Amino acid sequence: MTRNTLLGAASTLAVIALTASPVMAQTKFEFWYGLSGDLSDRIQDMCKTFNESQADYEIVCISQNDYDTNLQNTIAAFRANKQPTVTQIFDAGTLDLMLSEAYLPIGQLMTDNGFDIDWSNYFSGIASYYSTSKGELLSMPFNSSTAMIYYNTDALAKVGFDGLPTTWTEVEDIARKMKAAGYECPVAFDPAGAWQWFEQFSAIHNQPIATKGNGFGGLDAEMVVSKGLFVDQLTWFKAMYDEGLFVHKGKDVGEGDLDSFANGNCQIFSGSIASHGSVTAKAIDGLNWDVAMLPMLEGHERTNSLVGGASLWTLKGKSEEEYKGAAAFYNFLATPEQTEWWSTVTGYIPVTNTGFEAMTEKGFYTEAPYKGREKAIESLTFTPPTENTRGIRLGNYASIRAEMVKTMQDVMFNNAPVQAALESFDAKGNDILRRFQATYKDAVLP
Repeated sequence: MTRNTLLGAASTLAVIALTASPVMAQTKFEFWYGLSGDLSDRIQDMCKTFNESQADYEIVCISQNDYDTNLQNTIAAFRANKQPTVTQIFDAGTLDLMLSEAYLPIGQLMTDNGFDIDWSNYFSGIASYYSTSKGELLSMPFNSSTAMIYYNTDALAKVGFDGLPTTWTEVEDIARKMKAAGYECPVAFDPAGAWQWFEQFSAIHNQPIATKGNGFGGLDAEMVVSKGLFVDQLTWFKAMYDEGLFVHKGKDVGEGDLDSFANGNCQIFSGSIASHGSVTAKAIDGLNWDVAMLPMLEGHERTNSLVGGASLWTLKGKSEEEYKGAAAFYNFLATPEQTEWWSTVTGYIPVTNTGFEAMTEKGFYTEAPYKGREKAIESLTFTPPTENTRGIRLGNYASIRAEMVKTMQDVMFNNAPVQAALESFDAKGNDILRRFQATYKDAVLP
């Protein structure tokens, strides 16, 4: 290579370096999340759109596969000072983050970085879940949902049922007729779904899971599940399973409840409204189905269901530039365009009143494939939140939820007596709560 060639190459590199300098100036920050599969793909799409929408920041979005793994990895990373700037924490991990002192409140972050968000625009039942008792929102509402029930409407018609069931008594009658009509799996049941089968059942029947308003009143709350209506409901689940009307479906048996419904193998299943998009995508040709609010026990008044899903927390220990990037990302998420896009491609509900109203005015909910999703909003706002329906604020609740999964499995598959199994669940839950209370013995709930 001649000297001139070298000079030419050096000049070219200099030009490239100068041209590339704006890219080099980008602030890169990480966002960890607990979703996988199709939903992970949608988050990657979202991150790509954000990165292409401006030149100052690059968000790097990394799936940790599931909510619980992301919570554990986030805690471990924070202790090692290797935490992401933004992390997605599910509903069951909310109190763990609240007491951790590892985060920046979302309101403060946005104000400090010059963004003005109308927090009153967020649905009250969603905002209250992630707020202090004084109403200060601590994390950014993100993917919000509630539990629903899905029906194969052709199967309903075949057994002579018009409309959609509203009570568990109707579900039982329909399931028995479906079995008699030759359907091998009237109702898909996965005990791993403690969220919909247990927590949401308790909420819409205004049943406490723990004292002190499900923990909102203090860390010394105690479990009370064995003293409430869920004793009767779990007894009913067991009877339905023994009769072959509930059929075990889940990852551990090779076919999940959603897949069994979408494949036409099961005629009813319960899951998140966020499953609406997945059912649409996976449904076999000719499958006619609809979605409804969870059924009630006869003789009980319905109250609002609980918000599920997750919110975004901003972790301490990062640079001011990274916080500016996080604030810009949150502001991007709060735009009407992103609200509509995220709800459309996933099935999660819009988290703001104006977002929901705008989508309603456009006719979003009037026709397939999105018709029915508005029922999740109806369920979440059916009544103003009560002491038992504003949320669950129990320490290490992910572990308590896991104990409920084991409890339902013991009852369904190992014939454990229901009352004794739920009393044991309460005792194990109280042990978890007391250990959490000891860890935060001087803490005051925010």
